[in-house]
Amino acid sequence: MLIAPDKFAGTLSAPQAAEAIATGWARRAPADELVRVPMADGGPGFVDVLHSTLGGQLLAVTVTGPYGDPTPGTALLHEGDRGRIAYVEAAQGCGLHLVPAAERQPERASSTGVGQLVAAAMDTGAGTVVVGVGGSATTDAGAGLLAALGATADVPLNAGPAGLDGVTRVDLEPARARTAGVELVLASDVDSPLLGLFGAAKTFGAQKGLTPEAVARVDAILDRFVVAALGSTPARRRLADQPGAGAAGGLGFAMLALGAHRLPGVRLVADTVGLSQAARSCDVVLTGEGSFDFSSRAGKVVHGVTQVAQEALRPTVVLAGRVLVGAREMRALGVESAYDLVELVGERAAFGDPAGSLATLAERTARTWSR
Repeated sequence: MLIAPDKFAGTLSAPQAAEAIATGWARRAPADELVRVPMADGGPGFVDVLHSTLGGQLLAVTVTGPYGDPTPGTALLHEGDRGRIAYVEAAQGCGLHLVPAAERQPERASSTGVGQLVAAAMDTGAGTVVVGVGGSATTDAGAGLLAALGATADVPLNAGPAGLDGVTRVDLEPARARTAGVELVLASDVDSPLLGLFGAAKTFGAQKGLTPEAVARVDAILDRFVVAALGSTPARRRLADQPGAGAAGGLGFAMLALGAHRLPGVRLVADTVGLSQAARSCDVVLTGEGSFDFSSRAGKVVHGVTQVAQEALRPTVVLAGRVLVGAREMRALGVESAYDLVELVGERAAFGDPAGSLATLAERTARTWSR
């Protein structure tokens, strides 16, 4: 039995969810062999998940949070076949979870801390730096990251999109020189471009606190930032239109401008932790997340794990806090069955004892799916 859940946002990390599922399943079917492979998509929990599977050294770094406050972060250092690889989680430097909803000032939020994490990782001698992006509080096109790596401009790059207002000149060459010789990898499942109707501000701005008026204003500021950094001709601006440039409020754009190549976050994690091989050696694949809904198809862990299970010709079963899709939609996603935690134990128990409740759901599920 392969257990490969995502985090249950706000209650359990992916490793904790995997352990809870294993605990409950073992109560019902103690003879079953349970393989735990917690998963992530590049957002919050990215480093935690990879460390739980790969091991390696955690480098503690204090960085600048989205509003300038000192914030703890970590980079995972792993010795691979091609030398040292560093894994960095953007949400640790500019995560939406770092700021209470009532205190968010999205036009001030900066990605500086992410650049500081990348710099710290490079300073250890890492030849490859993988940046998992997702869950950011920022919409600054990665200007803060670029500043932390040496880029300069005629306006502050580390003061969020509001600080970029009026920009006419950006020099990326110091940042490109700082990262020369290092392979940069952008781990993201977001296909959005940086600008326009499907861009970073329009698509994700509201969830970060941008009003409709601010969305239009920020998008215009980012457009001028692109011109200042790359030039005004369509050929020079093309980078902003690349899939993934709008990831994490435009962190994708900054990474691509430094020569990074993009890989789907779920697939990168799956390949790194050996998910395909684990799936082929098991009878059933269990995955899960806080809410199994229509957004689960958009590059989320459940969809990615299901794809791997289908390639291995194994059925996928989902354990979720809430199941908000019907049987037909579930089958279209490739999922055989899905089980609802709140429906089983109630909302109070689900949030009051998330690990125990998930274990109870797994024990109940094992009645049907264990040998």
